[in-house]
Amino acid sequence: MTSFLITIIVLALIFDYINGFHDAANSIATVVSTKVLTPFQAVLWAAIFNSAAFFIFKDHGVA
Repeated sequence: MTSFLITIIVLALIFDYINGFHDAANSIATVVSTKVLTPFQAVLWAAIFNSAAFFIFKDHGVA
């Protein structure tokens, strides 16, 4: 039972990690494809605001 639970938790973490890649690409793709920002600027802005959100919003619970 314990190994099954550990397997489920590991699979959920892997899914969440992969899903984060897709979310990051979707949030950056529009501004880069319309040439509003360069890819470097878009990644920099995303990193800054994601880091700021971590500290501003104190509820880090998973829904």
